[in-house]
Amino acid sequence: MSSTVTYTVTGMSCGHCEKAINGEVSALPGVTAVSSDAKAGTVTVTAEPALSDEQIAAAVDEAGYELVGRAA
Repeated sequence: MSSTVTYTVTGMSCGHCEKAINGEVSALPGVTAVSSDAKAGTVTVTAEPALSDEQIAAAVDEAGYELVGRAA
């Protein structure tokens, strides 16, 4: 069963930022879709099986940005 979660990310400001985050997060095992939105400051991740928040945070950190937490 797949899981889709939207996270708040700080530091994104452009399409390059979105591509950097998408690249790192999509490399995680099980990720089937990633969509970053610099204007909204969010990244939405679909994975099967579901990934932990820590796994997503580590990938976002590797891209040079900070995952604040799950979006409301």
